[in-house]
Amino acid sequence: MSNDKQESEWKLLRLLFKAHPWHGVSIGEDAPEVLTAYIEIVPTDTVKYEMDKATGILKVDRPQQFSNICPAPYGFVPRTFCGVKVGDLFEKRSGRTNIIGDGDPLDICVLTEKTLSHGDVLLRAVPIGGLSMVDKDEADDKIIAVMKDDAAYGDLKDISQCPRALIDRLQHYFLTYKNAPGSKKSKTEITEVYSREEAYNVIRASQEDYKDRFGDVEGIFARLK
Repeated sequence: MSNDKQESEWKLLRLLFKAHPWHGVSIGEDAPEVLTAYIEIVPTDTVKYEMDKATGILKVDRPQQFSNICPAPYGFVPRTFCGVKVGDLFEKRSGRTNIIGDGDPLDICVLTEKTLSHGDVLLRAVPIGGLSMVDKDEADDKIIAVMKDDAAYGDLKDISQCPRALIDRLQHYFLTYKNAPGSKKSKTEITEVYSREEAYNVIRASQEDYKDRFGDVEGIFARLK
């Protein structure tokens, strides 16, 4: 088959079928400094949406039963996976042992002054730090980023520049969003808030975990082209 015909068929496939937001979307050539984020839920949602891993379609996970409101657009980083390497980084930060990644794509919260009316959107995000979170001996890191060129947050370079109240709000959400009313003990724990450089390390580790789990998807797509 000629290269021209292969290229034409590849373009046709991209026109006919929506890309899977986890596997079919590139993290971007400038990652980890600037990357693509897929947003699942926004602060106005009264239902928790989550990507269906098999189909890539956004599904209803559960109604928001309690008063917790996600403080910022929240989703994941395409072509990442939280596995052994992400767990190893958590162990080095915390001094704990027997920690593994939670088996999901890497979570990300994106700070922006703009109101996104719904999820199921892609945006360009600039990581500035992260929350080192663990859930039942599984690393469940939350990368904190700002939307690229955002008027209010776009100049932030590191999470240390964020207002303390904003970081407290993010931590409170992730420490309580799985708890039933009246619960005295959180199901999750945040061991520390880490800097931009450590966020880069987590992103790179999640990319390596993804390749270990799914293979070199970027290379496969390149060869198909």
